[in-house]
Amino acid sequence: MDKTNSDKSGLLTDLSQYIYGTTRLGDDKISFAERVKIARAAMDSGVWFHTSHTYGNALEVLRTAFDQDRTKVPKLIVKIGWNTVEELRDVIHQNIDPLGLKSIDIGQLCLGGQLAEDFAHGGACYGTFSQLRKEGTVKRFVLEVFPWTSNTALKALRGGYTKDVVDGCIFYFNPLQRFASNELWNLIKEMNEPIIALRTVAGGNVHRLRDVPGAAWKEYLQKRAAEVAPIFERSGIKSWAEFCVRFAFSFPQVRATVGATSRSDNLNDFLSSSKNIKPLPSEIRDEIVRLQYRWSDEVDIHAEQWSM
Repeated sequence: MDKTNSDKSGLLTDLSQYIYGTTRLGDDKISFAERVKIARAAMDSGVWFHTSHTYGNALEVLRTAFDQDRTKVPKLIVKIGWNTVEELRDVIHQNIDPLGLKSIDIGQLCLGGQLAEDFAHGGACYGTFSQLRKEGTVKRFVLEVFPWTSNTALKALRGGYTKDVVDGCIFYFNPLQRFASNELWNLIKEMNEPIIALRTVAGGNVHRLRDVPGAAWKEYLQKRAAEVAPIFERSGIKSWAEFCVRFAFSFPQVRATVGATSRSDNLNDFLSSSKNIKPLPSEIRDEIVRLQYRWSDEVDIHAEQWSM
């Protein structure tokens, strides 16, 4: 592949640096009115949103918030997939129809089964993606990556199939998680592939993840928090959110970080941390990078699907 013709440095540069994740908007333990209120606050800030029809009744919350002020409907990244082209088109409408929208700004390609195989080998699915763009149904695409799907992305990128079709990769990327395999990560850096970093704060404050039983949803996160907490403390940065945002933007490929919350104080922390972002000192960044290479080899690439 001629990588000189695959530079994507100008892509995804229109994103807000913080993107509001809507996972918590589907939590029915929180009153519907409170969820609409936080959605409106995020809308008022002018940031992009990230959503999916799989997040409980998040789309119903968003529809209510959008209908209160259609002039502030945010640009959206929406999860679409899954195993066939027919499912892909169906899922698109399962997202946009409830929201009263006609198109998706960025479709997050969540590929499995035959569709993933087709994608990895430059198959007919690329024609479908191009058709969706021509129709205006999905304006752009990014590829979702997990440790167990990294080989799919690796094959597609190496084959040059994603050029002019997929604008970048989207995956969990924070001080405790880098869900692209080491091999894929190295290629992403080599190709200057744009990245949208999911899960800004890795599920919560590093000290809580380390010290509070059950705060980390999996044991591996608690162990990683124990390794990263001293690094965070040495940095002198007071806010974990700020530390995580600065970590993400220590990598030139990162265009945005996606963090979910249902609390106004956390939203404000995300927003304030995303202004005038300064990358972490290189020695702090590199210490975490070394940990992530080890974690990927020891844990991530061996993980069963959806186990992390």
